[in-house]
Amino acid sequence: KHSTVLAYSEGLHGKWMFSEIRAVFSRRYLLQNTGLEVFMANRTSVMFNFPDQATVKRVVYSLPRVGVGTSYGLPQARRISLATPRQLFKSSPTEYLMFLNTIAGRSYNDLNQYPVFPWVLTNFESEELDLTLPGNFRDLSKPIGALHPKRAVFSAERYDTWEEDGTPPHHYGSLYSTANTTLLWMLRIEPFTTFFLNANENQFDHPDRAFSGIARAWRNCQRDTADVKELIPEFYYLPEMFVNSSGFELGQREDGTPVSDIELPAWAKKPEDFVRINRMLMETQIQACGQTPSQLLIEPHPPRSSAMHLCFLPQSPLMFKDQMQQDVIMVLKFPSNSPVTHVAANTLPHLSVPAAVTVTCSRLFAVNRWHNTVGLRGAPGYSLEQAHHLPIEMDPLIANNSGVSKRQITDLVDQSIQINTHCFVVTADNRYILVCGFWDKSFRVYSTETGKLTQIVFGHWDVVTCLARSESYIGGDCYIVSGSRDATLLLWYWSGRHHIIGDNPNNSDYPAPRAVLTGHDHEVVCVSVCAELGLVISGAKEGPCLVHTITGDLLRALEGPELCLRPRLISVSSEGHCVICYERGRFCNFSINGKLLAQMEVNDSTRAILLSSDGQNLVTGGDNGVVEVWQACDFKQLYIYPGCDAGIRAPWTCLTTRGG
Repeated sequence: KHSTVLAYSEGLHGKWMFSEIRAVFSRRYLLQNTGLEVFMANRTSVMFNFPDQATVKRVVYSLPRVGVGTSYGLPQARRISLATPRQLFKSSPTEYLMFLNTIAGRSYNDLNQYPVFPWVLTNFESEELDLTLPGNFRDLSKPIGALHPKRAVFSAERYDTWEEDGTPPHHYGSLYSTANTTLLWMLRIEPFTTFFLNANENQFDHPDRAFSGIARAWRNCQRDTADVKELIPEFYYLPEMFVNSSGFELGQREDGTPVSDIELPAWAKKPEDFVRINRMLMETQIQACGQTPSQLLIEPHPPRSSAMHLCFLPQSPLMFKDQMQQDVIMVLKFPSNSPVTHVAANTLPHLSVPAAVTVTCSRLFAVNRWHNTVGLRGAPGYSLEQAHHLPIEMDPLIANNSGVSKRQITDLVDQSIQINTHCFVVTADNRYILVCGFWDKSFRVYSTETGKLTQIVFGHWDVVTCLARSESYIGGDCYIVSGSRDATLLLWYWSGRHHIIGDNPNNSDYPAPRAVLTGHDHEVVCVSVCAELGLVISGAKEGPCLVHTITGDLLRALEGPELCLRPRLISVSSEGHCVICYERGRFCNFSINGKLLAQMEVNDSTRAILLSSDGQNLVTGGDNGVVEVWQACDFKQLYIYPGCDAGIRAPWTCLTTRGG
């Protein structure tokens, strides 16, 4: 009960260098001064199992202060590393189901403690699913074994009348999550297929016991006293698990029906529909939760905080049904004839300067302070008084024309470079701006406060044509990807602590890229990077878009339809959706596994796209001056904002800019 696990990681935040560890023999180590054995699980992780809490404390205090805090939105402090799961949950501002699973000790690396997600829906029979009917949703205040009244009575009587010596009374004879349960759900996906066969004498289960349909699985866990299975995370993000793509011979049920692909509810026409609708319903309030082996709460789950509530609102199409009376809250008119081509709206309240940073084609940038005063009507914290305040303040140096030289990037760029939104990246704290396109094949870092050049980064053999930044973590660490005319991409590490490319301030003049990404045959024109998924997706002047890992491995090519040959814009969500805009206004939405989910063609010459973080909604803008919002799964149009008097160059969340 005192054991804990510490991880050695080669992830975003770098390595833990254990000078105390010395090799004894292959895959087995000793931690000096403690005499504890260390087992090498794989090439990137080491697991420690300690006998008591005192030893855990000694080891934690001998290691760097990396700890577990970063994963949970908490400081990188040793006291956080020593916190119990319940203390982590109470302290962390983060609130989502994977967080609960992680601090409860669940892991994708342990089939017996695999992450658990709940059944949320109860209606798997209707042709159409009405999400406004309460009866279509499961009562989350009860465990799965107590949802059916008769089974709840049976379980209660079993507990009250239990008399067997040596075994404490219990309601259910099996757990809601076991290794067998996980393998049952994932039977059609490797390596789970092999795991299942190895555990069952190289045979598949009886067809009538196999997972063959969503509705059938739900009925079983309501009626069968031995079946209290909850779901796993893959039900909410992996449509491939419902398809027998490998053609396994899974047999026939007693009624003669062959077991192959999973039978979906009538309201889901394809696996992607089922996963998408399931994901929408996780936004449902979780009222009660407990995990095995660590129970996080003995009281009801706390209500979702107002901050979290606000985070979900902008991702819902419902936000477009009740627009504010003023479609345009305010207009910023910059004293420049050069169009604004890049916008980065980093407006979180904890930032020292919440702002929308704008950059023009003449490389004049502005740091426009954001006041966090405008919210959605009816949202927590919204008031009529706030509605009369302007949300954004123009950069005073630009407004007064007194410090324009301080805001102008005058270094010469290659004359053949067309300045566009891909030429710039702004760090998450608004303090630095990265610019590419220079004749010397570099990209450069400038301070937004002073306007001064702080770093020049070399690595490519030709002019750098595009830049992209991943999402940032605590401290501002992130990945930067640069694409070039040399047909390669380089992955760099941005240190939020030192404000440089690379993690060594003593060697900032010659930082080394983390990975070199190859595979394109022509100039790279667009790129997007997602640290959470560990992926880089890029497009060249001609040819398919490529998907690389952040370690440089080429995973696959995203082959568009016949006329989708020249990608121009890419936007990737943290959920694995990838929207690509090709020339002549052609759009494709791909899954992270390369499946073409939807396509459309619009007449507009699109210049800017933005995909919501959950991958549900797409914002586009172009030369016609119109901002449009689409449902990404099928490109159904949700909303059209009033047209501008010039083309749209750069949308960012709720902020868009005119081209003039």
